[in-house]
Amino acid sequence: MGRQTDQTRRPTADDGGQSKRKSLFSSVLGNVLEWYEWSAYAVFAPFIAAAMFNSDDPVSALLATLAVFAVGFLMRPLGGVVFGHMADRHGRKIVLVTTMLMMAGGSLAIAIMPTYGAIGAWASVLLVLVRMLQGFAHGGESATVYTYVAEIAPKKRRGLWGSVVFVAIFGGSVLAYAVAGGVTTVLSASSVAEWGWRIPFVLGGLLALAALYMRRNMEESEVFHAQKADAKQADLKQADVKQADVKTAAVKPAKRSGSQVTRAILLMIAMTSGITAAHYTWTSYASTYAITEKGMNPDTAFWVTMVAQMIALVTLPLWGMLSDRIGRRPMMIGFSVLMIAVSIPLNTMITSQGWTLLVASATALVIVAIPGALLAAVLAENFPTRVRTKAIGFAYSISVAVFGGTAPYLNALFNSMDLGWLSGAYVMVLCVCTAVACFMMKETKGIDLKDA
Repeated sequence: MGRQTDQTRRPTADDGGQSKRKSLFSSVLGNVLEWYEWSAYAVFAPFIAAAMFNSDDPVSALLATLAVFAVGFLMRPLGGVVFGHMADRHGRKIVLVTTMLMMAGGSLAIAIMPTYGAIGAWASVLLVLVRMLQGFAHGGESATVYTYVAEIAPKKRRGLWGSVVFVAIFGGSVLAYAVAGGVTTVLSASSVAEWGWRIPFVLGGLLALAALYMRRNMEESEVFHAQKADAKQADLKQADVKQADVKTAAVKPAKRSGSQVTRAILLMIAMTSGITAAHYTWTSYASTYAITEKGMNPDTAFWVTMVAQMIALVTLPLWGMLSDRIGRRPMMIGFSVLMIAVSIPLNTMITSQGWTLLVASATALVIVAIPGALLAAVLAENFPTRVRTKAIGFAYSISVAVFGGTAPYLNALFNSMDLGWLSGAYVMVLCVCTAVACFMMKETKGIDLKDA
């Protein structure tokens, strides 16, 4: 009888593994589309600048558009904390569904938004409000996806599984550049400026609704269920203990736990600073720089950047698997050293020729892919389950908002002042911060997240 019972349980375990893989696919597919919508704004920044701001001063209009891009990032910490708190209390799935719906709505709103020529400055105001909404949703989405994928992954393959999150990030950006390349190739420059720039946002909103349909069947994280069950059991036991005993037994550990979480947050902010600055410099600004500063044809810049990102994308699982073997810290430190060495040379090699952007972007993005593949695992492994999503949402979003979201704006500002070398120096300084944080971190490869 016992053997029959065991035999009946085996399919359940197999089904559970298959269900986790389906959940991984659904969460990552939705993340691809979220990042597509987010990246489409940066890719079409020159056209949005002309449509939504005063075109009498093109440089000012471009800076204003990139500033709106940064404003969206500044909303991410708030979204990370609010949705992170929701995810830690009510589960990861509900947040992933909610943020997907908000991003889809924001994308469709941009697609039908009146231009500056139609309603004046109100067009700029509406654009800011929509980007703030998307930034708020994106902060919750990113934190929850990092948490969710790490929690459903096998602990010995968490680096590999976690790398899929950055595959989604690159995948969304690749999709945005592919659509941009198609639009600028098929349509004339005047048609793109007049109405063609809206196409990516219509497409993004519709595809996001399809991803939302898939996410409804995702299963909840077992780590989350285990933490909630443990917390409930602890509450029941605590109810039987005298109040004095509760104070002496529980207060001090809570304080130590709080200080450990605070330290981890500060380390994660510093660790992510160089990663996110390098990432957004080479995914969101490099093509804009080639078009506006070097005179490269827009369709050439878009297609070349897409190819560079595809090259980096295929390396992500390899970096994830390698981290499962040799650890997270040495690979993070290796990224810092490499990016410090190549930042300025890669910036200076870009000309109006497409191949220069291809070589520079591909090299930079393959290096960025090293820590990108590890982020989900490293972030999740450094926080306890009870506050994991909220802590990741705050630490990651703060770092991305301060150092990543501002990178395209700062790069454009430096170049407008003929101080382009500062773009590379900015990334280099932040990569030093990443290296220092990684030296201070403990190795977390293979830990059990239920015990974290």
